[in-house]
Amino acid sequence: METRERSPQVPTAPQGGQQIVPTASRGLALRSAALVMRGLRDMARDSNWLIKNVFPGYTPRLAISATGALSLIAPPDHGGSQRVVLYDIERSGPTLALAVPQEAAGPAAGVAAQDFLAAFAWSPCARHLVAAWGAWQPALHIFDLQGKMLLGTFGGFKSFPACLAWSGAGNFFAAASTGGKGASLRLWRAEASALPFAQSPTQEMGVPDGFERQTYEAEFGEEGAFSGYGRTAFSPDENTLASVIEIRGDWADDSIVLADVPALRTQNVFQAQGHITDLTWTPDSRQIIYCAAGQAYRLDVESLAFEPQPFGAELCVCHPHLPLCICYSSWLKNSAKGRLFLVDLTRQTMFDEYAAEGIVDLRWSVDGSKAYAMTRDGMAYIYDPPLI
Repeated sequence: METRERSPQVPTAPQGGQQIVPTASRGLALRSAALVMRGLRDMARDSNWLIKNVFPGYTPRLAISATGALSLIAPPDHGGSQRVVLYDIERSGPTLALAVPQEAAGPAAGVAAQDFLAAFAWSPCARHLVAAWGAWQPALHIFDLQGKMLLGTFGGFKSFPACLAWSGAGNFFAAASTGGKGASLRLWRAEASALPFAQSPTQEMGVPDGFERQTYEAEFGEEGAFSGYGRTAFSPDENTLASVIEIRGDWADDSIVLADVPALRTQNVFQAQGHITDLTWTPDSRQIIYCAAGQAYRLDVESLAFEPQPFGAELCVCHPHLPLCICYSSWLKNSAKGRLFLVDLTRQTMFDEYAAEGIVDLRWSVDGSKAYAMTRDGMAYIYDPPLI
């Protein structure tokens, strides 16, 4: 209801007076169904980033799933022992501790559990987790997290895996390792069985063509020697596997090998400038965004043409279907902290920057509606915009 001058067409009380007349209800305009579900919290905040502490202490290794689950080596308890534990970034407290047979027999005498290497890879829907830990037997362990059980082991190794990766549709799995002559890039095709992967890989790549000489130099610890394979990622269409060829030395230049899937035949090798810390595919499977020596680059996988991007970054991950990329740089001008930010890959512009430090992993959610970033000391940064 509102007060207004009476209309001359409406007969009413004395002239010159006012009357109360009904008007149409205006209501509240809903910004989006997603915003309503998030409630008044979104209306009060001034940033699309939410910050929360997920776990106490410090972990040497962790990995985020596309559903916001988190796998990590838990900090030592009062008895000094450690376990592989799962958390949910959106909630508080651990959700599950993973145990394997003969776990206590894994660590060598006199070696602290926190000194052991670890590697994790979540399946696309986060039902399965493949993990390797120095406190376990030297093999890849696969867990069914719906059934809360260890399905078994596969892919025994001598050189600890530097990177584990699932393909986007879950049809393939890759394990990359360093170790000079013993380095390998292994690929499995998923099977419809109780254990999704066979003991032996479907295909395996050793020293890439043209790097044999560097392999022998590695035995003497020389700079410029082939060290092995690092960051690895499948293209969204599952046709190509990209893996970093790591070269020993502070000033050495890494390369990226592009191999057919599932044959694992080398398509191309691209030499970068500096050490590569991360790489990610654009949704169309035509380009790779990679970070080398603190700078971000865009690589066309067909022509191998590359161009530096107008921003620096050490970590990056592309959106599952939009031309967006979330990045982290440990250096922010005029600040002791680094920053998280998003990049519009079409316009090459940055937005939604947020000061952060110590980020070690990034991940978009399954539907791309939000993103997660984690530090080793338990701090989570959740990118949760009203609409995306």
